[in-house]
Amino acid sequence: MPHPIYVLNGPNLNRLGKREPEIYGHTTLAEVEVMCREAAGETEIVFHQSNREYELVDWIHEAIDRPAAGIIINPAGLTFTSVPIMDALKMFSGPIIELHISNIHRREAVYHNSLMSKVATAVIAGLGPKGYRTAVRAMGDLVDA
Repeated sequence: MPHPIYVLNGPNLNRLGKREPEIYGHTTLAEVEVMCREAAGETEIVFHQSNREYELVDWIHEAIDRPAAGIIINPAGLTFTSVPIMDALKMFSGPIIELHISNIHRREAVYHNSLMSKVATAVIAGLGPKGYRTAVRAMGDLVDA
């Protein structure tokens, strides 16, 4: 696969391993990145995290222009509020996997309405940090199909 897979992470995910470990586990974002790169094999992974909405939008635009093979995105809290991220994802012509470490549907009602799900090809939720590995492998299957 000559085009990279973008793995984009939203607000507070830089605190993985420290933030609410009973929900998110003890795995750090650096460890998640290693998991993604290992799961991708020879495929290039472009891995980013930001607490700023506009940076996520800019990286989606970069994935469109480069072009990327696919986007895996964990928008975190922006999942439920960010029309700009949803609109940027609408412009991407490849597969999009929305990813959540926890099962957002088992949590408080505020976490139940994902704007991203409306434009995502697939959604992975509740597998913990290992869900990233699953997402990278699934993306490989989607782009090879």
